[in-house]
Amino acid sequence: MPMELKPAEVTDVLKKELKRYRSSLKVESVGTVLTVGDGVARVYGLDQCMMSEILEFPNNVFGMALNLEQDNVGAVLFGAEQELKEGDEVRTTGRLISVPTGEKLLGRVVNALGQPLDGRGPIDVPVEEYYPCEGRAPSVIERQPVTEPMQTGIKAIDAMIPIGRGQRELIIGDRQTGKTALCVDAMINQKDTDVYCIYVAIGQKLSTVKSVTKTLEEAGVMHKCTVVSAPASDQASMQFLAPFSGAAMGERLRDEGKHVLIIYDDLYKHALAWRQVSLLLRRPPGREAFPGDIFNLHSRLLERAAKLSDKAPEISSQFKAGGGSMTALPVVETQDADVSAYIPTNVISITDGQIFLETDLFNAGQRPAVNVGISVSRVGGNAQIPAMKKVAGGLRISLAQFRELQAFAQFGSDLDAATKQQLTRGERLAELLKQGQYVPMSVEKQVVSVYAGTSGTMDDIPTSAVSKFESGLMEFVETKYPQLFEKIREDKKLTDEIKELLDQSINEFKNGFNA
Repeated sequence: MPMELKPAEVTDVLKKELKRYRSSLKVESVGTVLTVGDGVARVYGLDQCMMSEILEFPNNVFGMALNLEQDNVGAVLFGAEQELKEGDEVRTTGRLISVPTGEKLLGRVVNALGQPLDGRGPIDVPVEEYYPCEGRAPSVIERQPVTEPMQTGIKAIDAMIPIGRGQRELIIGDRQTGKTALCVDAMINQKDTDVYCIYVAIGQKLSTVKSVTKTLEEAGVMHKCTVVSAPASDQASMQFLAPFSGAAMGERLRDEGKHVLIIYDDLYKHALAWRQVSLLLRRPPGREAFPGDIFNLHSRLLERAAKLSDKAPEISSQFKAGGGSMTALPVVETQDADVSAYIPTNVISITDGQIFLETDLFNAGQRPAVNVGISVSRVGGNAQIPAMKKVAGGLRISLAQFRELQAFAQFGSDLDAATKQQLTRGERLAELLKQGQYVPMSVEKQVVSVYAGTSGTMDDIPTSAVSKFESGLMEFVETKYPQLFEKIREDKKLTDEIKELLDQSINEFKNGFNA
């Protein structure tokens, strides 16, 4: 029997459905792949595309728009380009390239897009906690001067080339001179501080990244570190993006009032990746075939390191809290100690000083192989505690004079007493500044050690016995005068009382040592 339809019921149902209907109009800019290869794609028809926008290709491949030309868009690809072909459809997403940030990334190893590589499950960060890779550097008004020390735990650096929170200090030298080891030492030294660390490995071997991660885990600091890995086996696009992703992760912590140490290892390989991407996108080459914007690339990256003003949140809604800092240690590898090459000079002119590591010193057993003559910190004593500033005042000059005299003394047989004295002191100081790998030293111990050297106590101790003397002195002070370390840690100044204690403890130990 056919079902009877009552018009009133039908009208009622239609009315209800119409009431529930919500139209949502989604506008997408759709284009077509013209060419694809070598990690870049040219796309036709994306008129509404933005610079640095994420583009969605078929088969779950994503890219980033870099060249906005009159009739096409040049994009770099993140993913397997083998999945794409000419004529494929491309969509804009309306989102600029951004990465997950926050404390959930601490203790993890991620790639340039913030995706985990350590096999410890996904990183669950809501989209609103993503930060853009190309962040805005704080303005002059939003910053404050660098005055707080960033202790690296390395005597040669903390005493002579001090680094402050919010500074950018370049570490430069040939390959195999201990650049990465120096950075890892600085990270290990943050174990008991309030500083978080981000290590960005660009174009490194995977084994290097693995060994750095293992060292951090063994030292017990991995829980407050993030490793961003873009190894040599990754595409050039990922290597180019990695430091910007690392900076975004650091900015999130900085904007919340925390302190961050970020290491870019290294920016020469980063420049090579950007050169590759630029040449594939047919941008005109300049000096050494690098694109014209290579200086801008590094300056906009390093300018994001800053010590924020305490009033930053009042000035801009970008900051959740004031007083945070991001300290950058960019690394640049030189070829045959050529500091005047294109990329090294660029980065030297952007940063607030450089630490130059020399192959000859390294091979001669002076490790860390810091060349005191060319190394400089443009923040200087402002980034030291007053006690260290006082005891290390003459250290730099003594060492520089010693290096000069050392070359001269090889020829002169009879030297006057003053020259001999300078050579004697210089030898002891150079020996004193040697330090083992992955054993950073606290600042109060450094003050005692440097004071023992600069006050002339060690002048009559054989050079070969200096390190034994130093380690013995540390043990002696720790057991017999523990209040000395505490006083230096708390007062941070070299008061008469502390100076008296220093002289007393050093002389007492020396008498026992000589006996």
